[in-house]
Amino acid sequence: MINKLFIKNKKLKTTILIKKNYISKYIKNIAKKNESVFCILDTKINIDLNVSKQKNIKIIAIKCGEKIKTIDGYKNLSERLIKSDVNRKSVIIAIGGGTLGDLAGFVASTLLRGLDFFLIPTTLLSQVDSSIGGKNGINTLYGKNLLGTFYQPKEVLIDISLLRSLPKKEIKSGYAEIIKHALIKDYEFFCWLEVNADKLLNLNKSILERAIYKSIMIKLNYVLKDEKEFLSNKNSRAMLNFGHTIGHAIESYYDYKRFNHGEAISIGMITEAKISNYLGFLSSEELGKIIQHFKKYKLKINDKILKDRKLIKILSKDKKNFQNKINLSLIDKIGSSFFYKKLNKNQVHKILQNI
Repeated sequence: MINKLFIKNKKLKTTILIKKNYISKYIKNIAKKNESVFCILDTKINIDLNVSKQKNIKIIAIKCGEKIKTIDGYKNLSERLIKSDVNRKSVIIAIGGGTLGDLAGFVASTLLRGLDFFLIPTTLLSQVDSSIGGKNGINTLYGKNLLGTFYQPKEVLIDISLLRSLPKKEIKSGYAEIIKHALIKDYEFFCWLEVNADKLLNLNKSILERAIYKSIMIKLNYVLKDEKEFLSNKNSRAMLNFGHTIGHAIESYYDYKRFNHGEAISIGMITEAKISNYLGFLSSEELGKIIQHFKKYKLKINDKILKDRKLIKILSKDKKNFQNKINLSLIDKIGSSFFYKKLNKNQVHKILQNI
């Protein structure tokens, strides 16, 4: 199993490490090379970092969740770091799930005009998705991640031993993002998941490592070709948003309280697959195959608010939109995706009423 990957081109340089039981040693190694280290830690993470004797390591604990991704959350974390004497030779390490990574990355990219940033994702979802690619941001009243930056972490440590403490709901949330990678890019990976999903969800080490590695490689394929989503072809990073346009709108609709991120994205993927079918791109046979897989592993596939006009208002604020169109990443078959830019608000509302 390869345990070191590199994101590298003319502008990017990030190392991804896949290890086990390595966090304390990793943080101490970073501390040896830097003047001061600020560990931003999710209070839910029950681990002993064993760094109390390291004078140049400071721990800032935060109670996490989508609610921290606000202007107030950004202000509070920034000011705690400033009060703790952060300087331009300091580095930040975020230890937590995707919401903490999003916030800490945004702070790191802007505080003192940019500090070196390390990520230790602690959920399956953040290990296979949000920790890879350098997207950071916070939410506003009008939608998710509307304030943010592209800012690559210097390194990402993926420690699979952390996943043992997660509830099944969180594992399924991460699995939704793994399926997404298969649906947009790799039919063979989808077939492999159909055979190995039970073992993956039960955290079989070799199966889990392979799924994480494969997901990262698919995401890197897009990040290296289109870091900032400038392309409009099949190599566009926008393909990674399959399920997210609808999913993010669902999260916003419920003020991030009804579903976790993976559940909302799961509903979003099925909905956008149905839209793909409705528009004549995805066959009914393949749509049925996707839905069957989601049902088999009890992933969310529907919600009543999909037919609510308020959802369209939220969709219209999505950052991928332009020229008064709601732009969607759709699939034309399992393992193949494309960016669709021809639907207005009324057309999307009509489609949602009929699927």
